[in-house]
Amino acid sequence: MKKLFGTDGIRGVTWEYPFTVDFLKKIGYAASYIIGHSPLCPKEDRTVLIGMDSRESGEIIKKALAEGISANGFKIIDLGITTTPAVSYLVKREKANFGIVISASHNPPEFNGIKFFSSEGLKLTDDAERRIEEMLLGPEEINIKSSEVNIEKIDYSRDYMDFVKSTLPEGFNLNGCKIVLDCANGAAFKIAPAIFKELGADIKVIGDKPDGKNINLGCGALHNQSMLKETVDFGAFCGISFDGDADRCIFSDEQGNMLDGDDLISIAGPYMLERGRLTNNKVVLTFMSNCGLIKYFNKEGVEVKQVAVGDKNVTEAMEKEDLKIGGETSGHIILREFAPTGDGILTALQIVAMVRDTGKSFSYFKKHWNRYPQFIVSHKVEYKTPFDEIEGFNSKIKEMEAKLAGNGRIFIRYSGTEPLLRLLVEGERADFVKEIADTIMDHYKKYGGKFDEKRKIRN
Repeated sequence: MKKLFGTDGIRGVTWEYPFTVDFLKKIGYAASYIIGHSPLCPKEDRTVLIGMDSRESGEIIKKALAEGISANGFKIIDLGITTTPAVSYLVKREKANFGIVISASHNPPEFNGIKFFSSEGLKLTDDAERRIEEMLLGPEEINIKSSEVNIEKIDYSRDYMDFVKSTLPEGFNLNGCKIVLDCANGAAFKIAPAIFKELGADIKVIGDKPDGKNINLGCGALHNQSMLKETVDFGAFCGISFDGDADRCIFSDEQGNMLDGDDLISIAGPYMLERGRLTNNKVVLTFMSNCGLIKYFNKEGVEVKQVAVGDKNVTEAMEKEDLKIGGETSGHIILREFAPTGDGILTALQIVAMVRDTGKSFSYFKKHWNRYPQFIVSHKVEYKTPFDEIEGFNSKIKEMEAKLAGNGRIFIRYSGTEPLLRLLVEGERADFVKEIADTIMDHYKKYGGKFDEKRKIRN
């Protein structure tokens, strides 16, 4: 088990371990040391690209990381505020040795995170993350000798914007198309509106005034109520919410109904199949995807490969089988035709292009498959106690699965990025899945530890 790295880099509350300034310097040192000793990393012209989202803690974190990185002889290109997928794209294009994004993605402002990208624009392998952890947590103290910090600031926004637009069909435009954009007061606040405007869209933008303290607060992919309402009020073709680092997106149809990642893949999969773009007639989903979506794909002749939650798991499955699309319910979609990692802006444009090409509305695609009712519970935990150490818990899960009798499922896990237990129960009747979820969580409450509960139901 890794202790620092979760499903998406290292994440935590700023100025608490591991996000203390001293330890951040060590993270920069250990990561650059491990990557610097890779056979793929030359001894000369070592370069790292660093981008960040709009959190006020980003500058101090960047400075601390830079001190550790510079001690291993790397030059640093500071990209300023930019999106996670922009760094993924640029690290490969600029032939940098690796890239860093300082972002806690969809988390609130008090959190921050560190994501690493290889020279190929991919997240680091589990093996590389383990070796970095071993160095950071091992018995040998990391002593960082002071050295000159070599930082050059370069704005590559134009280059990234041109790349995203180049993925669209020749002659594509959004002239006269009304679209609402919610930029989460995050990394996309300039880039996303600029791209849509250049394509001719008539846009209304919210969440585009970051102040360092308001990222993801009441806006963005996880808090999209304002976007849904504005879409209706504006009479828009659709609305789009990005998260803090713009590697995911959530849509609204013209009637104010939300379309999540499952909905977006339900549009893209058959569309790509019809046009011969879906290699092996297969898509990759995680175990969080709705059972109704899998049944829909089976009916449409699209095979499904399911993997554990985390974009790295999706990417690995796509690479292994040469698949072109995969993603998560959260709206993190990987279109491997164009990019090796999830890109909210690129995904948004591709989905809009597909829907416009069909001549249909987004509300049509919201209704074209039957979603099983889901009951989702998130609990804040002090300890991520292994389930087999909780008295009678695995037996309780099996008992509840037997009640579903194959017409639904139970999925439970600890979050890889937050101190949360996540439970999803899915079945044919909403009241029944709620009853099962309550039973499981009552058992966890009694035997598994402390938590604060937040509940929401989707139908």
